[in-house]
Amino acid sequence: MTRKAQAGLEHAVPKVMRGRRAQSSGLRAEQAACDALTRDGWQVLGRRVRTAAGEIDILAERDGLLAVVEVKHRKTLAQAVVSLSARQRARLMLAAEIVLGENQGWGQAGVRFDVIMVDGAFTVRRVIDAFRLEG
Repeated sequence: MTRKAQAGLEHAVPKVMRGRRAQSSGLRAEQAACDALTRDGWQVLGRRVRTAAGEIDILAERDGLLAVVEVKHRKTLAQAVVSLSARQRARLMLAAEIVLGENQGWGQAGVRFDVIMVDGAFTVRRVIDAFRLEG
């Protein structure tokens, strides 16, 4: 079947069903990311942490270093790499400031922002220290 035909079929599926399918695969991607972090010695402190500025996918800590993790799930790792916008980075930084204000003991050795990319086969790749607070 051609990509065009597949795309036509995708639009035939009700939008609400596409949304549920995307949410389900997003949750599986977040679980794969948490599993990878745990294997690497990180303690997951929170998933889908909601703040007034927005949601943080994963908060994890190892040796006092807090990782604010954004999980990007796309068909390919290349698509995942380019999917984090400047607006999303700004939202994550603001959300992290809120979380740190509410949890004074977290991130005693520092804070970094990681992006974990998960492709359609649930291959996990991490960009460590993907961006920084400016200022």
